[in-house]
Amino acid sequence: MLAAKRKSANTTRKRKPTPQRLRKLLATEWGFWDRGMIRIAGIDEVGRGPLAGPVVAAAVILPRDCWIEGVADSKKLNADRRLDLYQKIIRTALVYGVGAASCREIDRINIRRATALAMQRAIARLGGADHLLVDGLAVPELGTETHTAFVGGDGCVHCISAASIVAKVTRDRLMARLAARYPQYGWERNMGYGTPEHLDALDRLGPTPHHRRSFQPCQFDFADELVTA
Repeated sequence: MLAAKRKSANTTRKRKPTPQRLRKLLATEWGFWDRGMIRIAGIDEVGRGPLAGPVVAAAVILPRDCWIEGVADSKKLNADRRLDLYQKIIRTALVYGVGAASCREIDRINIRRATALAMQRAIARLGGADHLLVDGLAVPELGTETHTAFVGGDGCVHCISAASIVAKVTRDRLMARLAARYPQYGWERNMGYGTPEHLDALDRLGPTPHHRRSFQPCQFDFADELVTA
């Protein structure tokens, strides 16, 4: 009987937050909605640090007053939870966009500028936004008057958290597909980051076309260039 009661309690739908509670949960967004800016886009990226693969950015515009339970910094969620929330976000969003910059672009223009390029590409898919809320430091390429930066925003600004989940799930899927072509590097597990498994494969096999040659572990030294010339 007790077990049945517990099961019933666990399956009871949680109540929607009160308007006052929503004001607190969406405090940042409300600061802009109150000023007449309705299409507020959360922007975040994933993949600045890996040795392989693109950097991916996502931009998400949620409806006014919309709060999706469980949405948080993607790094604090396990893969199953991220996927569940990803599906809820894309069903709920007014619009969302994803953009990427390739490893070649990263090598050519550097990771900071490539990250800005990925964000620009994601934003271009929105069809317009009243203001952009960006995780981390300000991104000059986005225009200082069109966006506001929040250090740690993926953990405290709802629409940025939503964007972090979309970006993470998208990039993880891409790295899993690349891993099928280059199985020795374990990208389906390490997502291109410099884990011992990945570094060992780099040492044994060298870099692939999807490695960032401007990143130190992927670079050849001068002696290597002479040998391969």
